[in-house]
Amino acid sequence: MQRRDFLLAAGGVALNAISDLSGPMRLSATTKADFTIRIAPLSVELAAGKTIQTIAYNGTVPGPVLRMKEGKPTRVDVFNDTDVPELVHWHGQQVSAEADGAEEEGSPFVPPKGHMQISFTPRPAGTRWYHTHAMAMTDLTRGAYSGQYGFLLVEPNSHPGNYDQEVFLAGRHWDPSIVHRGAPNNDWTVSYNLCSLADRALANGEPIRVRQGQRVLFRILNADATRQLNLALPGHKFQVIALDGNPVPRPTAVELLTLAVAERVDAIVEMNEPGVWVLGSTRDEDRNIGMGVVIEYADRKGEPQWKSPDKSVVWDYTVFGTDAKTREPDGRFDMKFMMMSDEGKPFNRWMVNDQMWPNVDPLMVKKGKRYRMAFHNGMEDSHPLHLHRHSFEVTSVGGKPTAGIIKDTINVPKSSTVEVDFIADNAGPSLVHCHMQQHMDFGFKALVKYH
Repeated sequence: MQRRDFLLAAGGVALNAISDLSGPMRLSATTKADFTIRIAPLSVELAAGKTIQTIAYNGTVPGPVLRMKEGKPTRVDVFNDTDVPELVHWHGQQVSAEADGAEEEGSPFVPPKGHMQISFTPRPAGTRWYHTHAMAMTDLTRGAYSGQYGFLLVEPNSHPGNYDQEVFLAGRHWDPSIVHRGAPNNDWTVSYNLCSLADRALANGEPIRVRQGQRVLFRILNADATRQLNLALPGHKFQVIALDGNPVPRPTAVELLTLAVAERVDAIVEMNEPGVWVLGSTRDEDRNIGMGVVIEYADRKGEPQWKSPDKSVVWDYTVFGTDAKTREPDGRFDMKFMMMSDEGKPFNRWMVNDQMWPNVDPLMVKKGKRYRMAFHNGMEDSHPLHLHRHSFEVTSVGGKPTAGIIKDTINVPKSSTVEVDFIADNAGPSLVHCHMQQHMDFGFKALVKYH
């Protein structure tokens, strides 16, 4: 695969203005759908003797991989077999606010025991995903704590090749409980007892079987509600070719992948170290409760091997970007967020620019203009910031400039600032928020609105 071909096939990395391509939503429709999603309770045995009760899509966790064609109008039937209203969000897609699946933008709910048909034109191409956008608050059976997530692969009009096998992996923590942390955090968080990277916990499902010399394309998603994902495969390197589904200017081989909540990485691994290995979390406690999958070479047997990467290896977005100078934006927004004091009950509330949701001033934009958002994190934890219905270009991370990296979610490290540029090319309200469920639930969000 030539780099030029990959960029053209996936739509390039330029921030180009596009028109609103989405159609209406219907509570009942007779037009035949291209896809069907059924939201319903599910019992899943993730590990021997460890069964969870959750809500899922089409009876599987993760839900089915939906393969759509870029630019081809699509209809999706959504059936809600639960007793509560639901929302399906098309993460990373430039759809209308109505179809986006976000209450804050005015998207309608799929009613309990009800049906809705959603129509939109998939764009841009790349590794996207779909998931519930319902608020959970303190109910750890709802929202992102549930099993409502799946890959959405928007295939470009000309498909790039040069890999032998395609593997989808979605990291997830399960069996959550609310925990109060003391100093220095003094906050409420969520703890977990089980993990999965494929459809089962580590060592409980089928291995990924490979042959020496193969080039395997891994499409990896952090589908968690609250936790960062750090992955390694001993003896191998990940050639990162795309972030959040968008080709990177400088594909680079790395030993460690770090994905904040909602981020995706496309990476090719050359299978050149025969054996039986664990592709898994670098955190022993997560790997011990299931965060990993076995990679098994042909004609190799035995216990899966694990070796931790060098602790000096860290994730750095900027190695995938260029040092090109980005043009000055037409406008700028500063987004400062702050956790409120512990009120003695879960969870802590959040303020954005010293205002409490829903009384947060919107970020006002004009169609076709380019804007820079500066995310200021003065907290002790990192935060994954997601902008709905738009893509953005990362322009600086912790004061280090970069260019050409296009994403829809960016991790803002503790005590630092990250800057991103987006073009106001999709009219209508667009939510920007921390993708950690309890933070979004309790006020960590704002709206971009068009004049």
